[in-house]
Amino acid sequence: MLTEVQCKNATCPPDRKRLRLTDAGGLYLEVSPAGSKRWFWKTYSDGKEGRFALGSYPSVSLKAARLARDAAKRDRCNGVNLVQARKVAKLRATVAEGDTFRAVAEEWFAKNSGRWSSHYAIRERRNLEKDLYPFIGTRRVADVEPVELLAVLRRVEERGALDVAHRVLTTARAVWRYGVATGRVPRDATADLKGALTPHKGRHFAAIIEPKAFGALLRAIQSYQGGPIVRTALHLAPILFQRPGELRGMAWAELNLDAALWTIPSARMKRSVENKRDGDPHVVPLPTQAVAILRKLQPLTGGGTLCFPGERDHERPISDNTLRAALATLGYGPTAQSVHGFRASARTLLAEQLEVEPLYIEAQLAHVVKDANGRAYNRTQYLKQRVEMMQRWADYLDTLRDESTDQ
Repeated sequence: MLTEVQCKNATCPPDRKRLRLTDAGGLYLEVSPAGSKRWFWKTYSDGKEGRFALGSYPSVSLKAARLARDAAKRDRCNGVNLVQARKVAKLRATVAEGDTFRAVAEEWFAKNSGRWSSHYAIRERRNLEKDLYPFIGTRRVADVEPVELLAVLRRVEERGALDVAHRVLTTARAVWRYGVATGRVPRDATADLKGALTPHKGRHFAAIIEPKAFGALLRAIQSYQGGPIVRTALHLAPILFQRPGELRGMAWAELNLDAALWTIPSARMKRSVENKRDGDPHVVPLPTQAVAILRKLQPLTGGGTLCFPGERDHERPISDNTLRAALATLGYGPTAQSVHGFRASARTLLAEQLEVEPLYIEAQLAHVVKDANGRAYNRTQYLKQRVEMMQRWADYLDTLRDESTDQ
């Protein structure tokens, strides 16, 4: 067996490629002519000799090399692939330092938030700052037990925010999966919480989908006595059934009334950051009724940028609350009909009453739909069909509005 003095004084003759000094149990010190000294443990697999590096001398002493050899033996007897385990350890070493929940979450957020919409990023940040960091932020993510995370989520449930509790769990799950991927934690602890939260029923935007009742709503809108800007937006909402923010932000530069088209820039659509930047615009065909309504509004706001400018700040559109309040004054509060709900109303009535092809409807709603092979259809497809559909829809609304209440 080797001694520390032998290791210290060992040299390789210049006429040899290397010198091996054998210890015991397969351990040996390899000395090069240049003077470097490295520890190896001799291994055998399928009758072939191999070796496993244990470090350099004198950084790894003789005693330390023997301990490393014994540890490697134990690991190998337990079925550990020593080479693969070392590769994983090196990969872990390349990951940014910090294994607390906050450190992992901040790294996950930084790597992903750039492709999120601002609304989604704000919501994820709120989930972290308000409901997760105060309770597990300083804990090592690998040490947080499922029951500990459940207690955090129960706090959210106790304030009556069942839907928020589910969203917070979704945020935590993303952080844990990132922690697994980067070697901070061996498994996703959130997987054990499936079914542990109180179920919540998703809330849909209130929408009237019965033709007769929808006709009554259209008559109420026709009788609205508010200002011309709000009245015009309210009249267009059921005809065009775009998202409230897209309608309120309509700009005159987006309109080609002669061609009867409204082209909404991708940046104004509800899309990811990448799609907002690089996506195609959403083209909305304008039926003759919508063109007439907008031409009537043009002398009033056409000199500015926005079709529906706010009363105090003409550079900002009217607020969503303005349209909600207008519906409320007509007797249609948030539980009866919402501005966003006009989309659901149109989707249902177009499919059930006018029997329009669902793909055309989804394209008009600016939803990404896929074919049988999973390929997403372009949002501007079916323009010819949608031109016809939108005119049929506007004519149908005229019919519903003009019907007497006793029909």
